[in-house]
Amino acid sequence: MEDSKAGPRFPVWGAMAAARVDRSLLLTVIALVAILLRVAMAFYLGDRVIELPGTFDQISYDMLAKRVLGGHGFTVGRLWWPVTPAGEPTAHWSYLYTLYLVAVYGIFGYHPLVARLIQAILTGVLMPWLVYRLGRRHFGRSVGLVAAGLMALYVYFIYYSAALMTETFYIIAILWTLDLVSSLGQASEEGPRPGLRAEWLLLGLALAVAVLLRQVFLLFIPFLFGWLLWRSYCCRSQPVKQTIVGIAIATTILVLSIVPWTLRNYRAFDSFVLLNTNSGFAFFWGNHPIHGNNFISILPANGPSYQDLIPPELLGLNEAELDRALLKRALGFIQADPARYLVLSISRIKDYFMFWPTSESGLISNLSRVLSFGILWPFMAFGLIYYFWHSWSSERLILYIFVAVYTAIHLLSWALIRYRLPVDAILLVFASAAIVDILAKLTRGWGNAGRSHKSTPIRSGG
Repeated sequence: MEDSKAGPRFPVWGAMAAARVDRSLLLTVIALVAILLRVAMAFYLGDRVIELPGTFDQISYDMLAKRVLGGHGFTVGRLWWPVTPAGEPTAHWSYLYTLYLVAVYGIFGYHPLVARLIQAILTGVLMPWLVYRLGRRHFGRSVGLVAAGLMALYVYFIYYSAALMTETFYIIAILWTLDLVSSLGQASEEGPRPGLRAEWLLLGLALAVAVLLRQVFLLFIPFLFGWLLWRSYCCRSQPVKQTIVGIAIATTILVLSIVPWTLRNYRAFDSFVLLNTNSGFAFFWGNHPIHGNNFISILPANGPSYQDLIPPELLGLNEAELDRALLKRALGFIQADPARYLVLSISRIKDYFMFWPTSESGLISNLSRVLSFGILWPFMAFGLIYYFWHSWSSERLILYIFVAVYTAIHLLSWALIRYRLPVDAILLVFASAAIVDILAKLTRGWGNAGRSHKSTPIRSGG
């Protein structure tokens, strides 16, 4: 999968320099295209915050940022999702992303378009660059370049890049984390590498950003650390003791980033809440008997609402207490009928991996779905399977672990297409590897066919 070497007419150093220039130029062009597309989306969404398909959360983040700027703290001004009464504190939303909007609104005034443009530019540069690094690290430079190009053009990522939600920053944090972990877990021919403390500090920062944007990432961290320990023990990526110290450093940074919000939550609710109050709500609604054996990703408007499903006797609880009570009810659903939970979880596959247009979705949703995942999923699936069975790499295992664990988390709780987007970012690397490999095979086939059709030269007599 490595790039082909330059022809003999160029000195080796000259070919390498030319290749670097070409790659830098391509990455620059890709980044510019990505920025232009995302800036265009930012202007399309405009300097106001309204509900669009899959973007209701931006209304909540906008409201909460204005409340914080108005001196009301992390509270809601009226009855708000999920069922938080007016004037009451909330921990349902990402503190970090809310503070991002607070900073933008505080500096530039209330202009959502500015926040969108900042996101568009940052994601236009960082997401293609990070996916390039992952592709290059695990498959070679050609795959990295194709992955960067696909990331620039992937409609879902363009759409969400300008939405005032956690999606794009969260995916950047995940790509950053996996790039750092891949580097730390990479075996060296010279043996274990000393002095990697700076990378562990960066890993702690990347984990902190990811978790403060979406606490669900906490569930993946044990698998991530387990893989690093396994690599250091079995593959000599670095001494086991050094890995343990590094994990302790990264964990310390992560804990220090969470503790201030845990203390804030205790003052607000007079009870322990590690970070956010949303896991209980999601698990309760995702496994409620209203689904039967077939998961309903979004309840229809002509039926009971999500708030209607909450038992009336629990509505007097504060947000933190209600979150815990609903989690307990959800576990009760599973304990009462574990077979239904298994079937319900399997039924979420269709919602999580949906790639076809539907009559229930609007034009924007259908176009986003078909022109991104709908086109590339065969290459993603092929690359994922082919390189597992035919080109195994233990270094690449971390990508498989992320895809498997993150998918399992949402199949066991609540599956929406936008919850799959972090997985899409990693699957783009496998799709790119498949595309590069297929093109290479086709090129070789065409070359062999061309040579076989050439006439045999007639030798002149003596």
